[in-house]
Amino acid sequence: MADSSEVGRATLRKVTLRLVPFLGLLYFVNYLDRVNIGFAGPSGMKTDLGLTETAFGFASGIFFLGYLVLEVPSNLALHRFGARRWIARILITWGIIATAMAFVPNEPVLHILRFAMGVAEAGFFPGILLYLTYWFPQAQRAKVVALFMTAVPLSTALGSTVSSLLIQYGHGIFGLSGWRFMFLVEGVPAMLLAFVTWYFLTDRPEQASWLNDDERAWLTEQLAADDTAAQRSEHWTVRKSLTHPRILALALIYGGIAYGLYALGFFLPTIIDGFQQQYGTHYSVVQRGLINAVPYVIGAVVMVWWGRHGDRSGERAWHVALPALLGGLAIPVALYLGNPFAAMAAVTVCAVGVLAALPTFWALPSTFLTGAAAAGGIAMINSIGNISGFGAPYVTGWLKDWTGTQRAGLWVVGACMVASAIGALILRRRTAARTLPELPSAV
Repeated sequence: MADSSEVGRATLRKVTLRLVPFLGLLYFVNYLDRVNIGFAGPSGMKTDLGLTETAFGFASGIFFLGYLVLEVPSNLALHRFGARRWIARILITWGIIATAMAFVPNEPVLHILRFAMGVAEAGFFPGILLYLTYWFPQAQRAKVVALFMTAVPLSTALGSTVSSLLIQYGHGIFGLSGWRFMFLVEGVPAMLLAFVTWYFLTDRPEQASWLNDDERAWLTEQLAADDTAAQRSEHWTVRKSLTHPRILALALIYGGIAYGLYALGFFLPTIIDGFQQQYGTHYSVVQRGLINAVPYVIGAVVMVWWGRHGDRSGERAWHVALPALLGGLAIPVALYLGNPFAAMAAVTVCAVGVLAALPTFWALPSTFLTGAAAAGGIAMINSIGNISGFGAPYVTGWLKDWTGTQRAGLWVVGACMVASAIGALILRRRTAARTLPELPSAV
C-alpha cells in the first residue's frame, strides 16, 4: 500500500476537485435565485407592482418563513434517502417556482411565490453542509466550507452584473419588462442542474467508483475516526440535537451573522441606488451592478484565507467572533460618510466580516454532531438562524419607510453582528473546536 500521507493528499485533492466546484455551482444558482429580487426591486419591480419599502422587504423575507417550515425534515430526508436524489428534487421544484416569478401579477401572488420558493429550497444549504461532512475529515472542513461558500460572494459579484445586464438588455424580449426577463432566465439553470445532479453526485465515499481502493479505505477510516471521537466526547441523539441549549445558542449566533448577510444581499442595490440622491451621482443599471460586486469580490478572497487559517490553528470561536465584530462595527457608519467611496469601503468591511465568519461557524456543529444528529442539528441551526432572513429585509424596509433613510436599518445590522460576536465568545469553552490532528492538505 502507498504511503498514507501520499494517499491522503491524493484522496482529498480528488474529492475536492470533483465535489466542491459542482456544489459551489449549485449554491451559486441557489443564492442568486434567492436574492435576485434585490436587483429587481429598484429596477422597476417595486413601481410595477406598487410595492412600498416595507412590502418589498416582506416579499424578500417571506421566503425564509417557507424555508423554516420544512428545513429539519428535509435534511433528515437527505440523510435517509441520499444527497443525489434529494438535492435533485430540491433543484427541480425551486427552479420551476423561480421561473414563475417572471409572471407575477401583483403583491399577493408575489408573496405566495416567495413563500413557496422557500418551501421548495428547504434543506438545500444545510443538506450540502451535511453532505460535506460525509466526504471531508474534521480538520479540513472550514477550508472546504469556505471554498464551497465562495459561491455566496461570487453569486452576488457575478450575479449582480449578469442580473443587471439581463434587466437592461432583456427589456421587451417576449414582451416582458427587464426584471421579469431576469427571473425567467435565472430560474432555468436550477431545473437543468437537477438532471446533472442525479447522475453526477455520489452519496458516500464507499460508493465512489472514481476513488481507488486505497483512497476509499483511507477516507472511510479518517471519517470513522472523526465520528468515534465526536461520539466519545458526548452522545448526541436526533432529539437532543433539536432541543439542546448549545444548538439554540449557535442558531442565535448564526442568526446575527445571517442578518448582516441578507440585509446586504437584499438592500445593497437599493442603498447604491440611493447614493445618487445622497451624493449627487448617477449610475446606470450595469454600473450599479458592478459597484454591488466590489464588496463580495474582496470578501471571497478573505473568506478562503480565513477558513484556511481557522483549520491550521484548530481554533473556531475567535475565527467567528473577530470578523463578525469588525463587520458589525463598520456597517452603521457607512451612510454617515461624506462620499460614496468611503461609504462603500465601510460596506466592504462589513461584507468581509460576514463572509469570513460563516465558514468557520459551520465547522463548529460537526465537532460534536454526527449521523442523523448532525442532519437534524445543522438543519435546526440553519432554520432558526434564517429567521433573520425574514427579519433583515422586512425590518430594514420598514425602518426605511418610517425614518426616510437607510441609516437606522444599518445600525440594527451592526448590533446583530456584534451580538453574534459576543455570543461566540461566551460559548467559546464549549463550542471552540478541539485541537485537530494534522491531515494532508487537499489543495
